[in-house]
Amino acid sequence: MAFDGLFTFAMANELKKLETGRITKVHQPNALEIVLHIRANGENFKLLSSIHPSYARVHLTQHSIDNPSEPPMFCMLLRKHIEGGFIHTIETDPFERMITLNIESKNEIGDQVFRKLTIEIMGRHSNIVLIDRENNKIIDSLKHLPPSVNSYRTVLPGQIYITPPAQNKVNPLTVSDEEIMNFFSEEKTSKEIVEHFKGFSPTHANELLYRLQGENNVQSYRSFLDEIINSLSPTYIEVDRKIYFSPTKLTHLEGAETNYQSLSILLDRTFFARAERDRVKQQAGDLERWLQNELNKLKLKIKKLNKDLEQASKLDKSQLYGELLMGSLYLFEKGMKEVTVTNYYSETGEQITIPLSERKTPVENAQSYYSKYNKAKNALVMVKEQLEKTESEIQYFEMLMAQVNQASPADIEEIREELAEQGYLRLRANKKKKKPTKPSPESFVSSSGIAISVGKNNKQNDYLTFKLAKRTDIWLHTKDIPGSHVVIHSNDPDEATLLEAATLSAYYSKARDSSSVPVDYTEIRQVKKPNGSKPGFVIYFEQKTLYVTPSEELVMKLKK
Repeated sequence: MAFDGLFTFAMANELKKLETGRITKVHQPNALEIVLHIRANGENFKLLSSIHPSYARVHLTQHSIDNPSEPPMFCMLLRKHIEGGFIHTIETDPFERMITLNIESKNEIGDQVFRKLTIEIMGRHSNIVLIDRENNKIIDSLKHLPPSVNSYRTVLPGQIYITPPAQNKVNPLTVSDEEIMNFFSEEKTSKEIVEHFKGFSPTHANELLYRLQGENNVQSYRSFLDEIINSLSPTYIEVDRKIYFSPTKLTHLEGAETNYQSLSILLDRTFFARAERDRVKQQAGDLERWLQNELNKLKLKIKKLNKDLEQASKLDKSQLYGELLMGSLYLFEKGMKEVTVTNYYSETGEQITIPLSERKTPVENAQSYYSKYNKAKNALVMVKEQLEKTESEIQYFEMLMAQVNQASPADIEEIREELAEQGYLRLRANKKKKKPTKPSPESFVSSSGIAISVGKNNKQNDYLTFKLAKRTDIWLHTKDIPGSHVVIHSNDPDEATLLEAATLSAYYSKARDSSSVPVDYTEIRQVKKPNGSKPGFVIYFEQKTLYVTPSEELVMKLKK
């Protein structure tokens, strides 16, 4: 990835359209993200700033992110100081990874005040800092840095704001033609470019070298920078499962390439699914661990039950010994340790030696084996029942684990509620009682304009299949793989819609990272819920099967 100084400079240019815009709302979905709702030039925008150590970024987003019921302290502080304010200018120190919003707002008594919201995009050192522009003092920051952590600068309320250390490198935009020719007069490596010019990451350094192809070409250098600064071709490319993105084409890489209309759309595509997964991990880490522990216990239980089954399966031997002893009472008497009898159930009539209890009479020995047989027979029934129940629970928890891995933060709460209703968990006490709401399956529209719904947890699955869908709608599910219920709201979808719905089914299943995933489809009327079955569990008939490969690109394209 390459959110370097070049990308930051290009992003700052793209965000210029927010200047003169009014900040209408401030949200903080989690500890690492801030979303500003901005009304500018007759349009509504959402500006997302993240200080995630792996996904630090700032861009406009088209996605909705769920917010906590009670806003965090930093969110409340931003609302106090900048909500309702106007963005005068958006600035960046050229080719440094920082973007600053200069905001004019009003304080509690209505006086005009000026604030700076600075977003520092520096990997694990990223931060969002609110500064009083009049005295350059920090009002607060999303991440605090005391002197014990950072000796160069302190980032705490009341401290003077000091920018991160400058790179002390050459500005790639203002460098003269002569300096460019001198620098490239000898063959250079990407590392040397990164160390010499501001804002270059190894990805962009390698691209520049590829375009120059060993030639001392000032025009190629200028053209490359111009493409980046003006975001002429925002590009996403994947090579050997490694993701690269840039404001321009990355011609030195060979892989599946996609171009986007803007840097913000590019970053939405690159980060949203990963960031959403991380949000879920923050909210559902305990739930995921609990599910994994339960699965480990159940798998251990299966091993023990299989051993018990093996023991109980020897009941035929006890029955045979009891019957042979009853038919041969005249051959032995009390006090004997064993007796050899003819096995008249065998075709060959071989001799069998049967162990005896010296304290028991012949009849008591025979009855003892009958008793063992009856106990084993009852145990066999119970073990088989336990095995069936345990395997069913494993299937249920694996389905829940797959749902947690692909859920949104809102879906997680419904999974918790379901586990509480099933008696597995106790819900956390909540001061504010939520009103019961209908489950909301995810909505998509096929390329042919047909509505498709996807259940992301069992509550949504049951609601979608048995209440929302019509009996003639088409229902889809991955074959023998935990996954979502998918419904095409049509009784006669075209082939493209069917394939797209099957791709959604494969994507929202445990087989998301697989290829050629089997997906069954049938009419809703052929889908039944067995009595007493767990949430989300169904049986279906008269299905046909398609094979598809999950595609995140297609999922985002179809999202309503």
